[in-house]
Amino acid sequence: MKNAFRLLIAAAVMTTAFSCGHRAEDASSTEIAADSNKKELEAKDSTELKSDAEFAVKAANGGLLEVQLGKLAATKATTAEAKQFAEMMVTDHTKANQELMALAGTKTITLPAVLDASAQKDYDDLAKTDKKDFDKAYIDYMVKDHKEDVDEFKKEAQDGKDAELKAFAAKTTPILEHHLQMAQKAADALKK
Repeated sequence: MKNAFRLLIAAAVMTTAFSCGHRAEDASSTEIAADSNKKELEAKDSTELKSDAEFAVKAANGGLLEVQLGKLAATKATTAEAKQFAEMMVTDHTKANQELMALAGTKTITLPAVLDASAQKDYDDLAKTDKKDFDKAYIDYMVKDHKEDVDEFKKEAQDGKDAELKAFAAKTTPILEHHLQMAQKAADALKK
């Protein structure tokens, strides 16, 4: 009887351990980063910086996507406009990502290491695009995405609580505005 009871307890422990471990594998890197940041901020009683941490996580995820899409476009794009734009995305967003990672490290903000599910879906959708339609789809996505990015970075630059993250957003906003202008110019060229 004691052996049966021990086996039952062991099975319950293993099931619990497996389900907890499995749940962690299913969580995206962005969700893990957000959860870690929440715990860190609560431990420091810094809930007023929560929106800054959320901005950093979202900006990092967006930056990762820009670099990965730029690399995809470098191999899949057929026009000079799309290839040049992709090269600029990889260069500029790699630099911004590194700066944000260093800044987040000083603030114990955990940033995602991989794309969240939504960004991964966007990447996968563009990767599946037929090569003849890729350039237009990529540049159109870049126009839409950079409009959103500019708004988010301006909001952080204006309303952020953390001085260094505000400065990062303010410094990066003109670069994103330039990207938006270049994406719109490329979109116009592709219509011809």
